[in-house]
Amino acid sequence: MAARATATATANAQRHSTFLKTAIFLQTLTIFLQAVSAGLLLTSSFGETLHSVGARVMYGAAMLYVLAAVLAWKPGGGSPRPIRHASGFLALASVQVLLGIAHVPSVHLPLGVLMFGLSVLALARR
Repeated sequence: MAARATATATANAQRHSTFLKTAIFLQTLTIFLQAVSAGLLLTSSFGETLHSVGARVMYGAAMLYVLAAVLAWKPGGGSPRPIRHASGFLALASVQVLLGIAHVPSVHLPLGVLMFGLSVLALARR
């Protein structure tokens, strides 16, 4: 009976870990696509719309990362460190969105590069 409970807990933890990896991958992908759409913003008429929609998708991906981190932590009682990382990233995404709305490219662009690097680092650590 105890072996079955342990096997179930291990399977749940592994499933939540996979969800966390997928959420980090999606976040990284959306940030990369934001860089592409930023280039289009400078060169085409539809770039602004694409970048605006991408910002909402990227923010949703950051929220999904927080959810995945909580789900990976709660059932297995593991380290809350991924939750802190995901929450910090959501805070950076919030600042990034505000800077974009305020049209402050001197901070918005470097912060986007930093966020991409941090997201790639988080993906590499998983």
